[in-house]
Amino acid sequence: MIGITIDVGGTFTDCLVMDGEGRLSQFKASTTPEDRGKGFMECIRKAAHAAQMDIRDFVGRVDYIIHGTTMATNALLTEQGAKVGMLTTDGFRDELEIRRGFKNIRTSMYNLAVPPYKPLVPRYLRLLVGERTLYTGEIEKPVDIASVNAALDKLEAEKVQAIAICFLHSYANPENETLVADICRKRFKDKVYVTASHEILPVSGEYERFSTTVVSAYIGPIVSDYLFSLEKRLADMGFKGSLMMVRSDGLVQSAEHSRRQAVTLINSGPAAAPTAAHFFGRMLGQENLISIDMGGTSLDASLIRKGDIPTTTESWVGDERVAIKMVDMHSIGAGGGSLGWIDSLGLLRVGPQSAGADPGPACYGRGGERPTVTDANVLLGYIPTDYFLGGEITLDAERSRQAMRKVAEPLKLTEAQAAQAMFKIVNSLMADQVIEQSTKRGYDVRDFALIVGGGAGGAHGASIAELLGIPTVIIPKYAALYSALGMFAMDEGREYSRSFMVRADKLDLKQLASLFQGLTDQAVADLRESHVDASELISNRTAQMRYVGQFHEIEVPLPGELKSAEDVQALQEAFHARHKELYTFDLRGRGVEFRILSLRATVKRRRELTLVPLARGQADPKAALKRTRSCLFNDDWIETPCYDGAKLLAGNLIPGPAIIEEEATTIVIPETFICSVDASGSYLLKRR
Repeated sequence: MIGITIDVGGTFTDCLVMDGEGRLSQFKASTTPEDRGKGFMECIRKAAHAAQMDIRDFVGRVDYIIHGTTMATNALLTEQGAKVGMLTTDGFRDELEIRRGFKNIRTSMYNLAVPPYKPLVPRYLRLLVGERTLYTGEIEKPVDIASVNAALDKLEAEKVQAIAICFLHSYANPENETLVADICRKRFKDKVYVTASHEILPVSGEYERFSTTVVSAYIGPIVSDYLFSLEKRLADMGFKGSLMMVRSDGLVQSAEHSRRQAVTLINSGPAAAPTAAHFFGRMLGQENLISIDMGGTSLDASLIRKGDIPTTTESWVGDERVAIKMVDMHSIGAGGGSLGWIDSLGLLRVGPQSAGADPGPACYGRGGERPTVTDANVLLGYIPTDYFLGGEITLDAERSRQAMRKVAEPLKLTEAQAAQAMFKIVNSLMADQVIEQSTKRGYDVRDFALIVGGGAGGAHGASIAELLGIPTVIIPKYAALYSALGMFAMDEGREYSRSFMVRADKLDLKQLASLFQGLTDQAVADLRESHVDASELISNRTAQMRYVGQFHEIEVPLPGELKSAEDVQALQEAFHARHKELYTFDLRGRGVEFRILSLRATVKRRRELTLVPLARGQADPKAALKRTRSCLFNDDWIETPCYDGAKLLAGNLIPGPAIIEEEATTIVIPETFICSVDASGSYLLKRR
């Protein structure tokens, strides 16, 4: 049985292959923005070639492929989505635009200089339907079919590519939405992408539900077309296994479900990085981790405390509110391809613009003429020009030097000084991102280990830790394919949620049990559709709770069925304790209320991820010494030992300054750190 994970990033497409004995092989290919499926298939071809097999024979033996991609996120951020029409309850046409008074999430709603928000659906495409469902679920007014047909006539004339159906209180009773969705699908068949709010986010809160549904419709055609094309390519090559997609909430689901719920693919790919961090944290005995994933285009940061991967329903992607549950992480444009430039004040800046995969950094020799972080690392001596991607790409240091002059000369710096300035600036940007996730939330970074992934992360991890005072840095095995590795450790399944608004002292236990049974039945039906036996279902129940009058909720695990008043009281005690843990206080004299119930339905993993341990060696790593290279540390050029990562053994100790050259990444060890090689093949850097 062969398993494959593929993560399509902004610059490189990462691929890990697990053979029948659990051994891993890694492959990389350039991402092809014009057709991301090309980079995907190039990784498959490389894997088949390495296995010395015909590609059709190889693909025919693959049992499953888990795929993550930033395609949905990029389509939303770059405004490359579909033309969307919206059908909504009469009287609620402008809910999407009013959006609780938000103008721009990065500024005050009272700032009159901020331009108004531009909705994904313009007002002339937001059309009204005669219908009304009450918050109790009672249908006060059935659907006026004439108003539906009139609206669809107009949307057809406007040649919309997607339709979002957003009715009032459909979370309580989806009957009206279901009827209209059926009418739309019968009329347009596969020519128009149709989605309804109860299919995306069946919880209360009109604005959050409407916004999330419109986002799903906006990116739906792109996601659907991509997955159809990818499945066809794989089928033509003889693939008979399962194609699974990484969800925003840290689970994986079938491509079929992903087509219907396109919004769940936002942050697909990066969402797997915290799972990789959690996997290595357990292996190395670290419960508190700050995970950063630095690729070619961006940096993704997340915080794991006491072994828990945090999730949130309070996300914004650009200016769009996305209220589905997502892994809590922050992203900035800071990667190996981030461009250096001079701003209007004559100051050196780095990012968020990126050279991407095409043309890429100047040193790639593909036409890039502006300096990038990778070019800076080449000029500082950190990255070998002859062993980038294991020698697959030969880097041109002279092109890096020419590009660096574009920022060096205006600042009256040498190329090396400008490169060092870019290196320090991008490190400061990433350190600030870590502070956003930790210090500003009340956590002391010194209580955490920094775990660093991504192809560019190894060169910067120790320097970021030094800025922050973090004592330990972990560069995990397969760090350059960080998210792809995390996909092997992810659970297959989905999360189901329903609004359930009631005070704890008025809780109807039979109603609660009935609601959870409905969620379980839906999960079992979805599993059958994915050809998974219902007996494999593993369910975890949670409730989002809050104090009466409070605006935000806290998610609390339910230990099982609540059968008595004592069980309800114990749950309230758990809520008080969790509130105090998060905010340092509780309000035991105030009433507690339920807001949303959730069921996390997963199945047993196909295979547990394990790593083949390294052979044990002595502390002295001289057997792995490859060469020395002149590198700039602080203000001094130092002849720095460079070690072959493939020859290092468990127990080797490498004092800084030093460089470790891996096939897909480079680890820079400053003079203030000492590196030890773990039995898993990971590198543990500790401040001296």
